[in-house]
Amino acid sequence: MESTLHRAIIHVDMDAFYASVELLDDPTLAGKPVIVGGLGPRGVVATANYEARVYGVHSALPMARARKLCPQACYIRPRLARYREKSAEVFAIFREFTPLVEGLSLDEAFLDVSSSLKLFGSQRDIAVQIKQQIHAETGLTASVGLAHNKFLAKLASDAQKPDGLVWVKPAEVQRFLDPMPISRLWGIGKRTAPKLKALGILTVGQLRHADISVIRPALGNRSEHFQRLSRGEDDREVTPSRPDKSISHEVTFDTDLAEREELLAELQRQAEQVSQRLRARQLMARTVVVKIRDPAFHTVTRSRSMRACSDSTQTLYRMARALFESWRESHHNTPVRLLGMGVSGLEEAAAGGHDEGDSVDSAGEQNLDQVVDSINQKFGDRKMTHALTLRRKK
Repeated sequence: MESTLHRAIIHVDMDAFYASVELLDDPTLAGKPVIVGGLGPRGVVATANYEARVYGVHSALPMARARKLCPQACYIRPRLARYREKSAEVFAIFREFTPLVEGLSLDEAFLDVSSSLKLFGSQRDIAVQIKQQIHAETGLTASVGLAHNKFLAKLASDAQKPDGLVWVKPAEVQRFLDPMPISRLWGIGKRTAPKLKALGILTVGQLRHADISVIRPALGNRSEHFQRLSRGEDDREVTPSRPDKSISHEVTFDTDLAEREELLAELQRQAEQVSQRLRARQLMARTVVVKIRDPAFHTVTRSRSMRACSDSTQTLYRMARALFESWRESHHNTPVRLLGMGVSGLEEAAAGGHDEGDSVDSAGEQNLDQVVDSINQKFGDRKMTHALTLRRKK
């Protein structure tokens, strides 16, 4: 524990990231409630800006509920390709200050800047530089938390949103933590919090002072863990993000879908998105996975490996289609609630099959993918697509 006090950890959390990117691209949204997410009856909120949050709208809220709470909001379908583009810009800034960057999602990361202090100044100096550079280069704002461990840094980044900066120094830990509700501790959720409240434990400070025998019936064998958190103790290191182990895409339909051609069209669209992400990251995949969920919430996952790696849209689609057709043979006209496809067994493109004699992709397919990628990069995502995807009804 003593050695962790000398660490300099920063947690960066972009402010209402998806909604902020939409505002950046469309300034007419300024000052209006903006809600990004699935727009159908089964959709959920991905991000709401702060103008929408005052109405009680938050991420993971059913979209139908959001529309009742804030009917005047601007509702926007997510544009993940655009968000990944802006995320890459932000993460490039992080790596200018330290190679120890642990990404948690597109819009947040831990940075260990302990070895960067002599080069860039104090921990606070570095945090200010990161915030300023993000705003100058991307037009977006971020909230940052500073501490000597990950747990405190993450809590600090959420303390003064948006555009906040909070530094929890070792001598200030209990003053920062003690007043917080127990629900702010990782792992204490809707089931555990009521048990603690029944014991009269409402705040982190009360949990810290509680006798371990009192809280054990509520927290079980994690009692000591939560008391360590209540003291602000966390010895986890910042682990630089590892390469993707898999890439996938899935969709929950607004209404259950039974028509075979539409389902195959959706599968083709997903194969396009997954393969484009593979090629953008110079990766190839050996295994294709298809995920299917019916109206009764029965979920089936099927996979198949190829004799050589591939990043070809059509190769991946053919594999996914074969897996889907195999499922459909035994389920006939069963409607589909959710359909997804993904790939795993990823390797760097240089180690794949394109330059070897056993490539599963034809030269024509490789050339076509290059043309499609070039056009979409130049003129925008989805400007060029395979004809089959057009059979998917909107």
